[in-house]
Amino acid sequence: MNADAQAQTQPSAGSFFELVLLVAEAAVEPVSDALDALDALSVSVEDADALTPAEQALFGEPGMPPPKEGWNRSRVVALFNNEAAAREAAELLAPQDFFGDGQVLGVRAVAEQDWVRLTQSQFEPVEITPTFWIVPSWHEPPAGAQQVLRLDPGLAFGTGTHPTTRMCLRWTARHGAQGQRVLDYGCGSGILAMGAAKFGAREIVAVDIDPAAVESTRLNAENNHVQLQSGLPDLARGEFDLVLANILATPLKVLAPLLCAHVRAGGQLVLAGILARQADELIEAYAPWVQLSVSDEEDGWILMTATRA
Repeated sequence: MNADAQAQTQPSAGSFFELVLLVAEAAVEPVSDALDALDALSVSVEDADALTPAEQALFGEPGMPPPKEGWNRSRVVALFNNEAAAREAAELLAPQDFFGDGQVLGVRAVAEQDWVRLTQSQFEPVEITPTFWIVPSWHEPPAGAQQVLRLDPGLAFGTGTHPTTRMCLRWTARHGAQGQRVLDYGCGSGILAMGAAKFGAREIVAVDIDPAAVESTRLNAENNHVQLQSGLPDLARGEFDLVLANILATPLKVLAPLLCAHVRAGGQLVLAGILARQADELIEAYAPWVQLSVSDEEDGWILMTATRA
């Protein structure tokens, strides 16, 4: 957990001011709520001790509670339309009981930006193979790109920038999916399902527990002229030639019997979202059904695959 952003309004080009506060862990939530009520355009929270010996790591996998809910000291940054609003918010917050021993570190101007252009500049085309690329809508495909997926940053995970996504797509590009029935379990943006479509899959089912991901997959498929079915997990029925699941190690272990049941005899299982140190855990969890092995590795993440006997 590196930041807790609560953006209500996307700023357009213009002059903005940030109010910067230092608050204790217990004050973060009431202070953030108060800033929201004071019409802050956005509120972000970060570890005030980042990059020092006192820095704290907050992390956790789905279904597992984080070891700690917040940092001992947090830097809270609120964005306002103008300087007067930022200073008024500081004056109103300082005497409040819930502000406690918090400090107002200052109000500072934010340089004028073209926010849309700035956001777009952070997302470049992503190479999966020399001929297969993920390309945002505002870019032209690179020379030599024979297969292209158009994908912009959105609500659901999966833009091709994470190693786990790239490894799954690279596996599909190398092995193909011609004529196969494919299941993308935990589809996020639908990127793996669409990748399978680009390499010849005849029927594709993409499922996720998050309705926003299901809708994102549907819209992305339309934008890429790909035919697939997207829905909640109960949409996945029967056996598939290829089952893809890019989630995380803990839910992958829980899902082992379900995912393996969806792989037909002779079919392929491709799993990602796994750290290299977690390989033995996954091998053990899936041993009753398949023999997993590591088939790719990138930046400490691994891709594990198996063929159903």
